[in-house]
Amino acid sequence: MPSIERTITVAWRHQVYFTHGVFDAENPRLREVMINGEARLPRKALLVLDEALAKAQPTLVQQIHAYFKTHADTISLVSPPLIIEGGERAKNAFFHVSEIHSQIDRHHIDRHSYLICVGGGALLDMVGLAASTAHRGIRHVRIPTTTLSQNDSGVGVKNGINAFGKKNFIGSFSPPFAVINDFQFLATLSARDKRSGYVEAVKVACIRDRAFFEEIERDADALRDFEPSAMHRLIFRCAELHMNHIATSGDPFEFGSARPLDFGHWAAHKLEQLSEYRLRHGEAVAIGIALDVIYSRMMGHLPAADADRILRLLERLGFTLWSSELLHENTEGQLMLLEGLEEFREHLGGQLTITLLREIGTGFETHEMHRPRVFEALSELEQRHRAEGRHKIIPAHG
Repeated sequence: MPSIERTITVAWRHQVYFTHGVFDAENPRLREVMINGEARLPRKALLVLDEALAKAQPTLVQQIHAYFKTHADTISLVSPPLIIEGGERAKNAFFHVSEIHSQIDRHHIDRHSYLICVGGGALLDMVGLAASTAHRGIRHVRIPTTTLSQNDSGVGVKNGINAFGKKNFIGSFSPPFAVINDFQFLATLSARDKRSGYVEAVKVACIRDRAFFEEIERDADALRDFEPSAMHRLIFRCAELHMNHIATSGDPFEFGSARPLDFGHWAAHKLEQLSEYRLRHGEAVAIGIALDVIYSRMMGHLPAADADRILRLLERLGFTLWSSELLHENTEGQLMLLEGLEEFREHLGGQLTITLLREIGTGFETHEMHRPRVFEALSELEQRHRAEGRHKIIPAHG
């Protein structure tokens, strides 16, 4: 029998803007994004706001209302902001996705209207899933409010929630209509949350850009002290490198078996789960990177000097490179962390594909992890942590 085959090419415009005071009445950025050069006005928006952010900035809801009132001729807020808890709890059930779907239906948000999310990476993931599944996809504007979401998760094309004990088991690939990074939102973050996003910059520098790694080294003291200009430089370059990968890798929707930007993440995802999300994503990734750096050196791939530079940089930035959950065992006495290797493979299917390092700035892919060496790397990481503890006070996650 005959068959018909066509190659379908879809072009996506991925736009990330940087600003200060996105809800200041004089700031036109959000208004311009929503108008999008189109004639049909006003444009409707449903806005979801991170509960912790609303509490940290008590005047924010009022500012949002004032912004839309000022520009009422062109944009319209259909209801008061929908305030939802942020953090990983927001991703641990489908309830909030359904809640947003019901509001989209109630307020007649269509494919030419907007669902705006103001919050951290976990909330953005969940709201993005709601946006990508209502009407088979509505316009979604992300306004990330943490270091981690502004330089990594918020500028990506993935949405998802956790299910069956696995991170991001339910999700979609759907680029946001736009991302607006407002640096002012970083001011009220805890030191712990400001620091957490640094590790994604270290990650992408390790596998893609040695010059960026050296820049982070030069700025390490300023970053440790949360100096704004150093933070802004790090966020911009990290976001740029992530967007370059999405646009040029040839596999933005991960049809293959590799996730090259997930260096250090096979252990991190499992570690988050084992800690019941006590560890922030960035804290878990820092430990995962440290483990894979030591493993890369032990396998003869990475020069010892480069490995030491990476570990020292993570420590200078304030990360603690150990967690007791690394040694948790199941009922059969097996290390539960190693289950993360199969879960990492299963998430994409195909071969296990792990990114390791040849040198700072150059990653490569392997399809096998030598488990005895993983145990050795864990042992060395624990010994390093204990030695650090004898010589100094480990920075608290403040």
